[in-house]
Amino acid sequence: MPQTITKGYKALLAEAEAKVETLSVEQARELVGRDDVVFVDLRDPRELEREGRMLGAFHCPRGMLEFWIDPESPYAKPVFQEDKRFVFFCAGGWRSALAAQTAHEMGLKPVAHVAGGFGAWKKAGAPFDAPEPKDGGKG
Repeated sequence: MPQTITKGYKALLAEAEAKVETLSVEQARELVGRDDVVFVDLRDPRELEREGRMLGAFHCPRGMLEFWIDPESPYAKPVFQEDKRFVFFCAGGWRSALAAQTAHEMGLKPVAHVAGGFGAWKKAGAPFDAPEPKDGGKG
């Protein structure tokens, strides 16, 4: 018997967008370099290697988010215990919307996410560290 999905990703994203702040790339760029803001890159390591990194962002693979936020978890990361604003981003803005909502529901505040993610960031000409060439720059 096939599964019946009662709430699809579009509904989940709409709920998340209604609950958490969504920043444009321009708004996010104004926050870069501030001591009271942590950008959290949710992409997996292969994406970082392939696409590059936002300057100064903290990398937290999406699959570890809840474990890294919770101070009672053996995997807790001190950065998530700091009194700062957390701005999540992924490749296109979907994972970051859901992650920001989850973080907010866990009690992390304030949180936001970047509309369009790292793809929109690069397209807008925002600064980033380019990926290393596969041949080590010798080709």
